[in-house]
Amino acid sequence: MARDGAARGGAVSDERPRVRLDQPRVPRISFLPSYDPEAFGRLSEKIARFLGTGRFIVWMTVVIIAWVAWNALAPRHLRWDSYPFIFLTLMLSLQASYAAPLILLAQNRQDDRDRVNLEQDRKANDRSIADTEYLTREVAALRLGLGEVATRDWIRSELQELLKDIDQRQRAEAE
Repeated sequence: MARDGAARGGAVSDERPRVRLDQPRVPRISFLPSYDPEAFGRLSEKIARFLGTGRFIVWMTVVIIAWVAWNALAPRHLRWDSYPFIFLTLMLSLQASYAAPLILLAQNRQDDRDRVNLEQDRKANDRSIADTEYLTREVAALRLGLGEVATRDWIRSELQELLKDIDQRQRAEAE
């Protein structure tokens, strides 16, 4: 049908709805779970902070020693991970596989905060430099202006000269 219209010189109709650029798109249905990236970032920072403490290292050491001691010294029927401790290795690998990305995420968030703080510091420094330059120009203008203004010493010397002139005139008139 569209070909017939195009062959006859008519317009080809497009059956898709027209996209309006002045309106937001209708959101697609997502089957993925949604999460708040900011909350997840804060959680990752808390975990990364805990992983970097002595408390974590002490607890991790206690758990590993207890694990190895139990699986080496307990009766055979109560052991869950025998000598090569493969399950312990798996658990430590799993913990490391989650810890590394969480630490990187926390570092990236800290880098972003540092970048914002650096930009704010740079702007504050630029304002301080501009203020200092303005005040320097004002002080220079005042110094130039003071060069043209009568100073106390200059006025005193002028007044002394006038007093001498007046004294001389009075003496001349008195004589």
